[in-house]
Amino acid sequence: MDDSGAHDRHRFDYAPWSFAAEAAEEDRERQRVRQEALGRRPGHRIGAECFVSELASIANDELELGERSYIAAYAYVSGTLHTGRDCSVNPYAVVRGTVRLGAAVRVGAHTSLLGFNHGFADPGVEVFRQPMGSLGITIGDDVWIGSHVVVLDGVTVGDRAVLAAGAVVTKDVPAGAVVGGNPAKVLKWRVRPTFDSDVARFADAARSRATAILDRCFGDDGLFRDTPGAPPTVRAQCDAIEIADLLLETAPPQLDFHDQVERLQGWQDPETGMVGPLNPDGSQRSPEPGLFDPDADYHVLCVGYALDLLGARFPHPIRVVADAEPEEILFGLRSRPWWTDTWASGHWVDVLATAMYRNQELGEPGRPGAVETLFGWLLANADPNTGMWGSHRPDDGLLQVVNGFYRASRGSFAQFGLPVPYPERVIDTVLRHARDGRVTRPERQNACNILDIAHPLWLTRHTGYRHEEVDALARTLLRDALGHWTEGLGFGFRAPHRDAAGDQATVPGLQGTEMWLAIVWLLADLTGQADRLGYRPRGVHRPAG
Repeated sequence: MDDSGAHDRHRFDYAPWSFAAEAAEEDRERQRVRQEALGRRPGHRIGAECFVSELASIANDELELGERSYIAAYAYVSGTLHTGRDCSVNPYAVVRGTVRLGAAVRVGAHTSLLGFNHGFADPGVEVFRQPMGSLGITIGDDVWIGSHVVVLDGVTVGDRAVLAAGAVVTKDVPAGAVVGGNPAKVLKWRVRPTFDSDVARFADAARSRATAILDRCFGDDGLFRDTPGAPPTVRAQCDAIEIADLLLETAPPQLDFHDQVERLQGWQDPETGMVGPLNPDGSQRSPEPGLFDPDADYHVLCVGYALDLLGARFPHPIRVVADAEPEEILFGLRSRPWWTDTWASGHWVDVLATAMYRNQELGEPGRPGAVETLFGWLLANADPNTGMWGSHRPDDGLLQVVNGFYRASRGSFAQFGLPVPYPERVIDTVLRHARDGRVTRPERQNACNILDIAHPLWLTRHTGYRHEEVDALARTLLRDALGHWTEGLGFGFRAPHRDAAGDQATVPGLQGTEMWLAIVWLLADLTGQADRLGYRPRGVHRPAG
């Protein structure tokens, strides 16, 4: 039986790229009828010189095809699809949920773009009965998507990227990257992005507004507060000093230099060596005895480094650490909740190690064996599989582990200039953690979580291990970080986004500005662009000792 007629009738369904040049008038008429029918549906618009196969399933709520775009045979398209010009959805591809394609995006055969997801939070309800959600998929311009690729909900793919055949894309793809594998990772670069001009413009803008940012948070009582209207805190005075050092290369101009030194030194309790917190009226509460008052422990870090930047030091040793016997330190380490609250455990180590560091500067070595006990325990208890302390948790994945590692390693190994154990495993763990969209999606980012990714990668950069992936991640996070800046006001602790509207943590303030300035430097240095900033953190969030 001769089926050449059927073949001729459907050849453009499988090869729609040839329709514009080769179609006969009867083929063009059928296509006009097809597109007119689609165009009568609400929310549907078909651009000029498009082709939509009669064999494709078009079940969209909204469909907008840019000019010269096409949908081939047996493609299944539903939900909301918006495309730019010259886009293609090739045979047997699936495009569902909320999907936006830029210009010149080519979607290979048998590929699935799944811009929705089923919930499965309730184990007592069958998954198909649970509600669906959609974060959507956004694909940039000039993106090539190979055959049998799967792109999951919530992913953004940057301009000029390539998704290799068979890739399973679960996280954002940087502009210009070539990714492949399951889960997809950066294999090489089609176009290596640079942010030279963006980084330089950001630095210029930050410097030009530094004094105004500090003025905004300076009260009539002569004290800084994190945000306007908030009560004054010890940390706010230190954050102001760090911001001024980074951007103005001087002390904050709002207060006499010597008064700032005298104030910070005067806040140290000579008996314990700790710096107690401020009351809402600006008066100071005495620190609690022991290792450590949780309302005062961070002040060991921030006040010590603020004094460094002012060319001064604590007037007294941190006596609660100087007097601690090795047994007391070992007990403290062992009693930390490493498996349930690694963040707090790492913070305790950060404060302890920083106190030891400050005491050594003052010629106070502490009890014999105390420092050795700290480092010995950390080395002996680092997990060789992760390079860190603590373990994965069902509710927040590796967040506690990575955040706790930053704190513990910052105060100890980094501050004392010592190599961390298992640096390659640290990189593996951080890269795995960075795939968790709950932490790294732009609208979910906060300064704490991104700093805790950036610093460990910077600290282990000398290994060269998985360099391409580290570079790609750093570039993506750097682009995000620059976008979090609020012109004239600085950074909020949490990234500004419509999903976070009303969250006080998004309000620009001193803490967010100081932390994100350090993050930007770390990420810029990982990508070879730190010289464009004209500053290097020297305070509590400095790169290393």
